[in-house]
Amino acid sequence: MPTIVDVPIASNLKRLLDRVPAPNRAAQLTVAIANLVVQIGIMVSGSVVRVTGSGLGCPTWPTCTASSLVPVADPYNGQLHQWVEFGNRMFGIAVGVISVLVFLTALAAKPLRRRYLMLALMMPLGVVAQAVIGGITVLLKLAWWSVCLHFLPSPILVWISVLIVAAVREGDGPARPLLPKPLRGLLVVMALDLTALVVAGTLVTAAGPHAGDIHTPRLDLPITALVELHADFLFVFLGMLAALFFAMRITGGTPKLWRRYWVLVGVILAQGALGIIQYELGVPDALVSFHVLGAALSIAAMAGLWCASRDRDPLPSAAPDATLTSEPAAL
Repeated sequence: MPTIVDVPIASNLKRLLDRVPAPNRAAQLTVAIANLVVQIGIMVSGSVVRVTGSGLGCPTWPTCTASSLVPVADPYNGQLHQWVEFGNRMFGIAVGVISVLVFLTALAAKPLRRRYLMLALMMPLGVVAQAVIGGITVLLKLAWWSVCLHFLPSPILVWISVLIVAAVREGDGPARPLLPKPLRGLLVVMALDLTALVVAGTLVTAAGPHAGDIHTPRLDLPITALVELHADFLFVFLGMLAALFFAMRITGGTPKLWRRYWVLVGVILAQGALGIIQYELGVPDALVSFHVLGAALSIAAMAGLWCASRDRDPLPSAAPDATLTSEPAAL
């Protein structure tokens, strides 16, 4: 039951939101797509920090050095590593600003939609968590396990970003599956395998040559075995992609579902080929960042296929007394 304090707060908030011009669908979609782009971009930016050995270019957090927020002159090491790490931090701030904008856009949308709003809220919360983990990683001098933990929220935020793009165009009603139950289960297994593939990739990096700093201890496991584990998860994923193809040929699939399927196939094959080239060439720096970009695009493509496997009611029309919809809706 609402208390005496709760009622005026909710009432004042509603009056405030009613005065805010509602962003149209195009504006909401623009913000959502920008958010997806920067979430992918921060993954690539982080990889640049690693391959250039700039992870401790700014040895403290949140300042760059103990005495300065920004890079300072260093007569021994120069400023390159400082500016690479500082640039990544500045890009992270831009990511945070856009994540807040995503939430404010969802909050100002009319009518307010609970699912859209909750997804949008996850973005600034996730970015803050990511920043805190990043700060701890610096303070731990890039311990390999902390770097892995720092990377893993990014794929989750990319997935949620794709869901937000989809949520802009749809209502909050219950999801209606467009695939039979066994194929929906297959998509779940594919998502889990892709998760394992990404985690295995972080272990390969942890044991490989790109530690983010030349003095950082590496994961003491055979890198060849970790690469094989990483490849095994990829082969399993490719097998499930093939199985999904034949199953959808039998059961049918919407044009949108087929488009998303072929996008995922193309991204995964390109990523696999890049991984092979990268391994054969001895993991050159530039290819590491392209491989991280491929990982981000693979996650986004899988999330896009997931969204296309279900449908929802059309977006409700705006109303003067718009309130949060209360229908239960699975993410």
